[in-house]
Amino acid sequence: MKLDKNKKVLFLIGMNQNLEQRLQQATNFDPNNVLILSSYGPEISHPYSDVMRDIIIAVYQEKVEEIFVVGTTENVEDRVDKQKLLNKIYDNERVKENIQTIESLFQNYMPEFPTGSVSDWLAGSETVAEGIQKSVNIIRQHPLIPSHVKVHGLFMNSEKEQVVEV
Repeated sequence: MKLDKNKKVLFLIGMNQNLEQRLQQATNFDPNNVLILSSYGPEISHPYSDVMRDIIIAVYQEKVEEIFVVGTTENVEDRVDKQKLLNKIYDNERVKENIQTIESLFQNYMPEFPTGSVSDWLAGSETVAEGIQKSVNIIRQHPLIPSHVKVHGLFMNSEKEQVVEV
């Protein structure tokens, strides 16, 4: 992958501490040309989500020319444990009462949700690489992203400080 250090770029990253500095060292982009968008995980759950809206605005307002969806070995450790998460959700009585209605919406009435259940939606993709690739495809295929904007998926090995394109 050839990187133009003078382009305006956007990195979609997880909530990893110090990832911004490590990306700067690994890619050598001019910090003045870099925008960082942090999300719990570097994954877009829906083409019209708030994360995707922020990306679209950055492309037009900040003239972003290249987008990188970045996962790390730390994301592997931070994967959502569906059962633990659901147990926490079910501990909240108000939410517990609503879960059946939400499940019904997911399964029957809201085809815009790409997953079949609340737990699948909350947990995201099975692997970090799968989540990165899914997000890259959503951005590339989005009707509001200009065709000249390049989109890449990157995986950073945190221990070795190596970046590999997904």
